[in-house]
Amino acid sequence: MLRIVLILMHTALLALASPLAFGFKQTFTLSVVPQFTPVDTGLRWTPLLTRLEAETGYGYRLRLLDKIPKFENDFLDGTPDLVFLNPYHMVMAAKSKGYTPLVRGSEPLKGILVVNKTSRINTLQDLNGKTLAFPAPNAFGASLYMRALLIEKEGLKFRTNYVGTHQNVYRHVLFGDAAAGGGVVATLTKEPMDLRQRLRVLYTTPGVPPHPIAANPRVPRVVRDKIIAAMIRIDSDPAGHKLLAAVELDKLVRADYARDYLPLEKLRLERHVDIPTSPKR
Repeated sequence: MLRIVLILMHTALLALASPLAFGFKQTFTLSVVPQFTPVDTGLRWTPLLTRLEAETGYGYRLRLLDKIPKFENDFLDGTPDLVFLNPYHMVMAAKSKGYTPLVRGSEPLKGILVVNKTSRINTLQDLNGKTLAFPAPNAFGASLYMRALLIEKEGLKFRTNYVGTHQNVYRHVLFGDAAAGGGVVATLTKEPMDLRQRLRVLYTTPGVPPHPIAANPRVPRVVRDKIIAAMIRIDSDPAGHKLLAAVELDKLVRADYARDYLPLEKLRLERHVDIPTSPKR
């Protein structure tokens, strides 16, 4: 508990302090897709950002948003300098504000559909007419891609319940509030063992390139290059690799929009996308 309080205090101080207070040449904001609670997100990202500050000489201020629609409004308005976002969010951010992906992990992102281990649901067709839980409409592997496949490929009809985070999805399924729920392999593996043992994976989507860190066009090219180089250095030692794995940037590689994310535009997921509204747009 003390560690949580200290990290949250550190995050709050970063939000209030001026860049010069820490001797940084400049401070950049980083908005992170809320797959986890704000507390968990702060715990995972603060150690990595502290290391990145030491490597680059720039400051990084974490933006902790608790709901995916708020997060989407944030980057669609071009508010954050840097953003960690899902693959289709990357397409949305590139089209709306020209964000450019910098780095990503190597492990393909695979959506999973889980059911209670004691459930009598054994096939996808058993879910016809049932309530399914998802984090948010545009959570890619856990919701957007998953729903498109279930509807268009499998011909399912179901009710949707958007519950905010992957953690909430797993608990809705566990406690019987949904017949099944969408998540991704990475978030399920971070759940406590006793919870994982009570869930069963019913379906897995094809893999796609995972979440990148992307930069707003206003971030100078020299800064982007320094961040990329620093992240690759961090991944080169065991301690740094552990920091990156904690935020789902396993086996880091340089990202390329045309190679990694442009193909997602061809999936024609537009009919399943829910574009949030904002008074700024």
